[in-house]
Amino acid sequence: MSTTEGVLIIDKPAGLTSHDVVNQIRRLTGIRRVGHAGTLDPLATGVLLLCLGRTTRLVEYLVGHDKEYEVTIRLGQTTNTYDAEGEVVTERPFTHLTRTQIEQALAQFHGPILQKPPIYSAIKKDGRPLYKLARAGTEVDVPARTVTIYALEIRDIALPEIRLRVHCSSGTYVRSLAYDLGEALGCGGHVTALRRTGVGNFVAAHAIPLAELTVDNWQEHLLAGDTAVAHLPRLNLTDDQAAALQNGQHPLRQSTQPQALLLRAYDEANQFVGIVTAHEEYLQARKIFL
Repeated sequence: MSTTEGVLIIDKPAGLTSHDVVNQIRRLTGIRRVGHAGTLDPLATGVLLLCLGRTTRLVEYLVGHDKEYEVTIRLGQTTNTYDAEGEVVTERPFTHLTRTQIEQALAQFHGPILQKPPIYSAIKKDGRPLYKLARAGTEVDVPARTVTIYALEIRDIALPEIRLRVHCSSGTYVRSLAYDLGEALGCGGHVTALRRTGVGNFVAAHAIPLAELTVDNWQEHLLAGDTAVAHLPRLNLTDDQAAALQNGQHPLRQSTQPQALLLRAYDEANQFVGIVTAHEEYLQARKIFL
């Protein structure tokens, strides 16, 4: 793959949408084909994965990763957006809360839970983002969905704020988690700060702050395209198999080769061929890059 395609791990600053970051990278690199894997709210900072060039074809294999966050929740208030960018809609007492009460409330959110996404979100209803419907005053019933909270740890309590570490499945809204926690405590709550520290194996320590990228250095931070699918099992192909897959054929699978729905495949020269499905008797191309 060329030096104008691959993966950038961006440390997104607050105040920008994910699409704003995509547009900045397009201008900086001169590459039109740029996509992000997993939206971050303007208030949020941290890991934002961008795919450049043909690597945008691999975005779908990145969006399902687990996420990790550091979140600060302000108790005693709710807002219409579930974060500090919205309007305060309720205020309730919070000074009586103890650490034990907060720990007991948090325990309700471990494991698989039903969560209702915020009305101010990018989820689409009849082709329109919910936040646009909300701004227009349209009432929309947002169905709850199952997400999983793998870890929920208290980092600090300094009422009215508490700081948590959250490890969750893809599709989890931390803003909804803050709102639901506030309701469980009987005082309300909303997010005042949010930082995404990890997406799968991609962590903030390896991210480049957006402001540090320049026309001269961005390629130094560009990871190979197959980094996007490094979590998939590897399949080593013979050159004959690689050529057959490129030509749309279904070469026979060797008994020593793994069998799986999704594999990242390489030829004998260790070049990334693409995504392949290995059936019991034959190989089938999913996405070819050579």
